[in-house]
Amino acid sequence: MRFAVDTGGTFTDLIVEDDAGELHMFKASTTPGDPIRSVIDALTVASVKFGISLRELLARSSMFIYGTTHALNAVVTGNTARTAFMTTAGHPDILTLREGGRAEAFNFTVASPDPYIPRSLTWEVGGRVLASGEEYAPLDEASAVAAMADMRERGVEAVAVCLLWSIVNPAHELRIGELLGQHLPGIPFTLSHQLNPTLREYRRASSTCIDASLKPMMAAYIATLSQRLAQAGFTGRTLVVTSQGGVMDAAAVAAAPIYLVNSGPSMAPVSGRYFAEVDEQTDTAIIADTGGTTYDVSLVRRGAIPWTRESWIGLPFLGHMTGFASVDVTSVGAGGGSLAWVDDAGMLRVGPQSAGAVPGPACYGRGGTQPTVTDASVVLGHLDPDFFLGGAMTLDRDAARRAIELHVAQPLSMSAEEAASAVIELATENMVQAILDISVNQGMDPGAAILIGGGGAAGLNSVLIARRLQSPRLLIPQVGAAMSAAGAVISDLSTRFQTLLFTRSDAFDHAGVSVALQGLERQCLDFVHSQGEDSDRHAIDFWVEARYAEQVWEITVPLPRPRIESAEDLAALVEAFHQQHLELFAIRDDAAAVELVGWGAIVTCHVCGAAQGLRLRDDPLARATPLSRQAYFRGHGFVDASVHRFEAMEVGTQIQGPAIVESSFTTVVLQPGAAAERRASGSLAITPGAG
Repeated sequence: MRFAVDTGGTFTDLIVEDDAGELHMFKASTTPGDPIRSVIDALTVASVKFGISLRELLARSSMFIYGTTHALNAVVTGNTARTAFMTTAGHPDILTLREGGRAEAFNFTVASPDPYIPRSLTWEVGGRVLASGEEYAPLDEASAVAAMADMRERGVEAVAVCLLWSIVNPAHELRIGELLGQHLPGIPFTLSHQLNPTLREYRRASSTCIDASLKPMMAAYIATLSQRLAQAGFTGRTLVVTSQGGVMDAAAVAAAPIYLVNSGPSMAPVSGRYFAEVDEQTDTAIIADTGGTTYDVSLVRRGAIPWTRESWIGLPFLGHMTGFASVDVTSVGAGGGSLAWVDDAGMLRVGPQSAGAVPGPACYGRGGTQPTVTDASVVLGHLDPDFFLGGAMTLDRDAARRAIELHVAQPLSMSAEEAASAVIELATENMVQAILDISVNQGMDPGAAILIGGGGAAGLNSVLIARRLQSPRLLIPQVGAAMSAAGAVISDLSTRFQTLLFTRSDAFDHAGVSVALQGLERQCLDFVHSQGEDSDRHAIDFWVEARYAEQVWEITVPLPRPRIESAEDLAALVEAFHQQHLELFAIRDDAAAVELVGWGAIVTCHVCGAAQGLRLRDDPLARATPLSRQAYFRGHGFVDASVHRFEAMEVGTQIQGPAIVESSFTTVVLQPGAAAERRASGSLAITPGAG
């Protein structure tokens, strides 16, 4: 038996794979003040369903996989450790100057953001290493020791060290690490060349500082999680979902907590890729995960999970760039709990503010008075107040209507139904724009891709989104309400290693590249031996960061072959670069030399994988008799919409809109003109229609 948990802003999702390989899904409200409490609550709900005690349920489990936004929330709220930044003398403003970008290039009234670590906690250290790796000036150990004494007086709780060109020659950083161990014992620190050996000083420094600032809190959080699970009866292995689309041992992640930033959202593309292949036999899909607070969008092309080194915590250029490779997920403030409001100009707005879990939408009856997307769906008759979360929670229809009327309908001189419909349509437009941003910017026609809707609120308006995008098919997986947790069930134990070595295609350093690739392979195998003891197989994939000569930015290209030993191997790599550059930027320059800057490898160990796929166990108690209820659709008014139970639909069952498909975890709204079919995978395959 295995567990996969994803803690979101509103709900905590749990997927249980039982001893027979069948999946079961559960939800519990997230407790913001104590996220681990909501994990225990979800497990308790599962134990009741299985008819055994929580201790007995946990004792049967061999693996617990955990995804969380706790690290991200800590950075966003500033709830991190008091961190010192040590850098090369003469370069204390790396975090202030950044890379020179601005949110609005010609608007100089926009204030520059504060550095992640202030100058008051920045210390300069004498000594210099050149880009060649040559030591230009020896490390000034006396100044380093003096800085550490000052840190102790200032109450520093963590230290980030990023020296110039330590990625070429790390001797000075390593020595500072030794001095920190001697003079600040017990204070965690991060060395940039070990964490993120990549080109570009700001990105390396930023990732180092973020990682160091999270170490005290996340080490305590992971330890508390393990302790409370053990106290409840769990004796198996604890894995944590990383921002790179895999899982790692909890202890390893606690030692490098930057892996946890964007931990939860990284799993949705993993499960989305699975359903695209199983249901539509395609390797190209848009995955949209609708939560209570955010709408997370990612793009899978040729079966590859998208990567980025430009993940921002907060708004681009106004927040902080992690500088760390992670799954490329775009998030906008649009979800089931997004607030609807009318601004001073009389314009309707939806989001980015959210009602969250507390107090939640007005219909939750927990004190919320502002209308949300969920309230609008209740007013329209799309959500059954008596069957929310399978009846575990009763929604207040009157409270939802009052909120819509007071804050939207009356200011806009509309009926409550018209106002609620407008809220849904505006939320839809916000979501469509997020999809257009990631697809069109990468040279992809969104109308040619399958749309996969995940998250508990996905079914409320995904048909409308698919119509706007002109998508040929919309998939709502049965486990879609726990999309990230489902991805964790089939994810691999994995990590990335990288190194810096500059060479050119017209003067290729075969010997240097061979040494670099051998070193990366050795690191990968060490990872397999240390963490992959439960793995039955592993794989290593190599990649390179390359660019045309004199270009500023690189693109990441998978190596066609694991070694580059011959002219044919080099030609294959150069051609792969040309082709990828063409796909991304619609141009290739066969006559130009290619510069190869950074080399890396991804190692994956197969330790997970649902035995029977990502299909939930059928519920024999689900009501199978189709019902109907009045539901409002713009252009049609109130109509009789047939109501079907998701779990009770037979494979091959087809239904026509207007219809509503309900489960204990989600509601799928089929507008008039749409059609749906139940697939063998458990998914609902929807043809959106034109409306």
